[in-house]
Amino acid sequence: MGTDSARYPLWELLERPSTFGRASHSAVRAEGTRVFFADGQWRQCATSGLWNVNLGYGNPRIADAVRDALIETSYFSLFRTGHEPAVAASRALLDLCGPEHFGRVIHSTSGSAANDLTMKLARQYWALKRQFRRRVIVGLKGSYHGLTYGSHGLTGMSLGQSYYSVDQRLIRHVSHEDPAELEELLRTEGESIAAVVVEPVLGTGALPLPDTMLAALSRLRREYGFLLVADEVATGFGRTGSYFASHDWPERPDVMLASKGLTNGTCAAAAVIVSHAVCDVFDRSDAALTHAETQAGAPPTCAAILATIEEMARLDAIGQATRVSAGLDGLLAELAAHPLVADDNGLGCFRALRLHAGGADLPEGAVKRVVEEIREAGALVSAGPSRIQLAPALVYRDEDLELLATALRTGLDRAAEWLLTDGTAGA
Repeated sequence: MGTDSARYPLWELLERPSTFGRASHSAVRAEGTRVFFADGQWRQCATSGLWNVNLGYGNPRIADAVRDALIETSYFSLFRTGHEPAVAASRALLDLCGPEHFGRVIHSTSGSAANDLTMKLARQYWALKRQFRRRVIVGLKGSYHGLTYGSHGLTGMSLGQSYYSVDQRLIRHVSHEDPAELEELLRTEGESIAAVVVEPVLGTGALPLPDTMLAALSRLRREYGFLLVADEVATGFGRTGSYFASHDWPERPDVMLASKGLTNGTCAAAAVIVSHAVCDVFDRSDAALTHAETQAGAPPTCAAILATIEEMARLDAIGQATRVSAGLDGLLAELAAHPLVADDNGLGCFRALRLHAGGADLPEGAVKRVVEEIREAGALVSAGPSRIQLAPALVYRDEDLELLATALRTGLDRAAEWLLTDGTAGA
């Protein structure tokens, strides 16, 4: 078979080949909270890249830290060894998360891979305790944990799992709103449940776990003994108001995952933060966890983690996020009157607008068209189930919020013209 030298060389993720290479989607450079595209337009970023550029694009202190590490150490592995940059980054993360509860950090390269290793960790934990039946992992319906084979199975929304022959035989999914489904599952399979993995705010729709669910998780963990895992890939590093959303839970999780805000988007990084209680089981058996990733915890990544933590403090990012959240409150209250807006949900700087037309929630195709109208109006937002999602940088200024507000109003108005008059809501 011959080759086509004119073929667009990049396989763009989660898009059809017919859409590859669009100038309005081809980013060229970024500054602060704006991104410049190949079509010649600057657009206000309300996605923080992918929920991860919390401190804005081009932070010079983080960039300098990565540069210095590249020159000084370039690359060290964590295969059967350690190195001082990884020790320092791990200690800093434990200090943030609570060293009285958490004992070690496992470095990873993505939220997907971190979820994979967490499932392995949970199953080995119970095997070391001689409870070999505990192999089932429970997630939430509508959740998103990634698209590697393990995390794809744990993800609780339909994303082609059967098409790709993803193995979900040891996975269960329950409601995120009503603990009754989890209670029923535990009554029938409690002795087989190794861990319950939850996002504090479901990333697919910015849906916070209700207090009733959090209380039930604490109570049921005491009763049935499963490990509780907080997947804070999206919510960590100030996204929802606290440094980590699970800091506000009634009880700390046994394992916590961080990724998106970990390096301000500069390096492929994730961290699995493990409690002393889980570490103790591995220590007593002197057991190795069979997981490793070539690029996990490399010195430049560790330098980025340390610099990001330092910048979060220097910029008072958590305090700034409170101000940005208040600005979003006002913006969402204003947009509530728009004919396409049904309601809104979320916490802090992690919000979503639920869209409807003709009395029905918008389907996926229509939501994507709304997102494109907003893009053309000058802002970047994400699509969710019947929703557009807003995840602005924690350091947004008043003028940034104004630019976002203008683009949202314009984009929604343009979308309303064809949704409400052309009868194309089902597109």
